[in-house]
Amino acid sequence: MQEKSEISLRFGQKVREVRTSRGLSQEQLAELAGVHRTYIGMIERAEKNITLVTMQKIANALGVKIIDLIAC
Repeated sequence: MQEKSEISLRFGQKVREVRTSRGLSQEQLAELAGVHRTYIGMIERAEKNITLVTMQKIANALGVKIIDLIAC
């Protein structure tokens, strides 16, 4: 089993926090970001090592900067 990286864990937790604070479902966020709905869940659980392009899509969909999703 692959160990989850700290940055992936932080990013996923923050995505979930911001998404729920905006009242969005994973499916709604996926649609806004242009990714598959199951991908959001995998990101939130730190099961995927995503690209910067996908990070930017998610940040844009949430209306935040990437740094806001990875900062402590």
